[in-house]
Amino acid sequence: MTEVLAGSPLLTIMVVVALGTLLGIVPFGPVKIGPAGALFVGLLFGALDPRLGQGLDLVRTLGLALFVYTVGLASGSVFFHSLRRQLPLMLSAIVVLAAATAVIMAVGRVMGLSSAIQGGTFAGALTSTPALASATAKAASNEPAVGYALSYPFGVVLTIVAMAVILNRSWPCPKDQPPLAAQALVDFTIEVQRPVRMSEVPGFAQHLVRFSYLRRDDRTRVVHEDEQFRPGDRVVVIAPAEMAAAACDFLGRKCRHHLAHDRSEVDYRRILISNPMIAGRSVGSLDIPQRYDGIITRVRRGDTELLAYDDLVVELGDRLRVVVPRRCMSDVGHYLGDSERKVSEVDALSLGIGLALGLLIGLITIPMPGSIKLSLGAAAGPLIVGMVLGRLERTGPIVWGLPNSANLTIRQLGLLLFLAATGLASGQAFASQAFTGLGLRVVVTGVIVVVLADLLMVVVARMFGTSPVRAAGLLAGFISQPAILAYGNAKVDDDRMDAGFTALFAIQMIAKVLLVQIIVAL
Repeated sequence: MTEVLAGSPLLTIMVVVALGTLLGIVPFGPVKIGPAGALFVGLLFGALDPRLGQGLDLVRTLGLALFVYTVGLASGSVFFHSLRRQLPLMLSAIVVLAAATAVIMAVGRVMGLSSAIQGGTFAGALTSTPALASATAKAASNEPAVGYALSYPFGVVLTIVAMAVILNRSWPCPKDQPPLAAQALVDFTIEVQRPVRMSEVPGFAQHLVRFSYLRRDDRTRVVHEDEQFRPGDRVVVIAPAEMAAAACDFLGRKCRHHLAHDRSEVDYRRILISNPMIAGRSVGSLDIPQRYDGIITRVRRGDTELLAYDDLVVELGDRLRVVVPRRCMSDVGHYLGDSERKVSEVDALSLGIGLALGLLIGLITIPMPGSIKLSLGAAAGPLIVGMVLGRLERTGPIVWGLPNSANLTIRQLGLLLFLAATGLASGQAFASQAFTGLGLRVVVTGVIVVVLADLLMVVVARMFGTSPVRAAGLLAGFISQPAILAYGNAKVDDDRMDAGFTALFAIQMIAKVLLVQIIVAL
């Protein structure tokens, strides 16, 4: 069997990916190792025969570049949007990361670990795959993968334990109030009992309330901009439950008959954004009220439903809830695209340009004091470019973003290819050192680092007055581990968890890529 695999590297990688995926879905207590299963299966196969890990550098680099670039595209807009507000917290998290770097270098030397093993242990304890790639490139060996594989499970498990403890605690957080009681959007019809402008309704100016149907003088139409409501009007409100109730109390009373149930004059439908000329534009710039006498009320992105407002930028793959006169529905669908086939296609031009720019920037080296030279490499270069392009959304006719489904698919494929290739290339080194005194020292070093880092991040979260839920999200973002975030989301349904994760995920990934090079170089 090994002869067959040795003669076909592509077959070997696909077998490792398949078996690694199976291993990744097996629960070990509260933890599933997920994509990292490909790394552990790759280590096993690589230990069986050294030929299985040869000639995989190109696959490893390609997988990593695809993974970090798509992460950058997805997180860039949110990152830059919250940069000014979250900057003190981000800087504090980088200080914590620098402290973890100093600790791993000090403890690693006491434990007798080489700088390459220290770098891999740092990447594994803080579960950063791009940092592993950076350490491997800097060390020009597969030693970092040994430290990564041994410390990675402890980084995940110990952080999940820390998150469980945090979520069971409470502390004062006056600047981090809970979100609306129900995040799901509801809609119902209100009978207006006093004259009022639509813009005066509580929550409307904050983009928390939206209106669609208006029934007046036995005629149903779509609301106009800054509509003046009159007594006797019936209007459909769309908002989270708490805000919808507040709007109803302000305007009048809830009607038993829902206007949206009568679609004879005004109709509604979810329309898929597949037209590349529409993607990257704001809801307001689509000009649906002027073009079709209609309105966009909601945007469904992946599994998340957002209330539409004029400044919200739409992406390929979004589904817009459009309310228009019945006669205009087909025209709106044609305008927005509404093609499953087109939205499933990846724009090879934008993907190729973005990756090329990222890899080119990754080649730039930054001289440091002494003989140390830092480079962004194939890990941070595409990530940074992806974040910038994700923020821009489009440049002229080129749409940089990918449909959410395509982004997730490419991201997962890239990560699996990288981890499988890394495991295969590192199998021999892992087998020779893992079950020795060296392996035990790596585990101890990794545990010390992750425990210290987790404790310091909790202190930072408390110092900034965040809630336990947001602190748990910050911890998952600091460790840069989506599996930890998934565990937290399974425990609580609160968007502050995701917000905390997003605030630190990208910046920590970049910082780890740079700091691990210092660890390996010294």
